[in-house]
Amino acid sequence: MLGIGDFALHGQVSVRMLRHYDALGLLVPAAVDAHSGYRRYTADQLSRLNRLVALKDLGFALSEIAPILDADVSADELRAMLALRRSQIAARIEEDHTRLAEIERRLRTIEKEHTMQDLEFVTKALPELTLAQRTGSVTDQSEIGQTIGPLFADLLSDAGRAGLDVEQPTVAWYEMSEDSIRFAAGMPLAAGESIPGYEVETLPAAGRAVTVVHHGSMETIGDSWQALMQYLGAEGLSLDGRCREVYIATPHGDEDAWVTELQQPIA
Repeated sequence: MLGIGDFALHGQVSVRMLRHYDALGLLVPAAVDAHSGYRRYTADQLSRLNRLVALKDLGFALSEIAPILDADVSADELRAMLALRRSQIAARIEEDHTRLAEIERRLRTIEKEHTMQDLEFVTKALPELTLAQRTGSVTDQSEIGQTIGPLFADLLSDAGRAGLDVEQPTVAWYEMSEDSIRFAAGMPLAAGESIPGYEVETLPAAGRAVTVVHHGSMETIGDSWQALMQYLGAEGLSLDGRCREVYIATPHGDEDAWVTELQQPIA
């Protein structure tokens, strides 16, 4: 038999934890000296200890572990539990990374609040525009990028097969409601052009729209949109229709060199 110190050493836990497990009835010593109270364990009990620690690390509460141990959980069953727990932890890590990225993005926006004075806001008319488009909707603004990106990838591929000029600027429009954001990824069509499988919509001309050019990636485009909205507020102007993004230059692999014109029709 092994004394508590040797058992702790070979079980790779502390003596304090063994005493705690004993108090909870999770791992009771094989023998306890009646006079000294010294605990002794058998080597076979290492198997129960290994399962106990594994289950605890998998996230089971100590109160939940005893029935599982008493059911003599197998190594294969523990492996399955580990696989499930691994996927849960990976999902949580991904959520935390997304949350941290959003906090960093929001902080950058706050830091830029007084450094956007170099933007030039231009009021002009927008012509009627006929688009081949695919639409979608999300309930949260943070979901737009991951949804509209694949739409544009498909659009460019399908437009190329249809013989359209894929080097021309593409267009996105956005329409907000209280509980969702509807959007489209579109390509302008000349007379007689079409892309099989895509709906065609004509955006009406806008007599007046405030525009501003954003330089850089989509990660920071929200800063320019906020600056545009603040400009409209300062000028006492009201929105009148869907806002648009016209992607003037989108060099592959270098989003920092992207050039996008933001367009907001006004009353």
